[in-house]
Amino acid sequence: MADTPGDHGHRIAFEALERGTPVQTSDGEQLGTVKKVMIVHEKHLFDGIVVKTPAGNRFVDAPEVDEIFERLVTLKIDSAEAAELPRPGANPAAMKVSAKDFRAGGARRMWNRFSGRR
Repeated sequence: MADTPGDHGHRIAFEALERGTPVQTSDGEQLGTVKKVMIVHEKHLFDGIVVKTPAGNRFVDAPEVDEIFERLVTLKIDSAEAAELPRPGANPAAMKVSAKDFRAGGARRMWNRFSGRR
């Protein structure tokens, strides 16, 4: 159920994004609502958003956010991709790697761990 242009309000900066703002996938499905805006304060960079969904909180990385309006956030990913979003948590770059990750099939395992699919 996509809103018509104008219903979203004006484009705004991430700093003005309010909790409870609806988040919509690129195919028009409502994923949930903004729970938290993630900012790297030291560098004043937008890191992404935590979205409250019926399946629990999910993290949307900044490159996956398309536009931020007063009353809507649109994503660059569709609802199928959004279903695979990770829960907010530990930084995946800090994960542990073992020797078995480099054996046959290891590249797939590493990608699945990095992308949160385990």
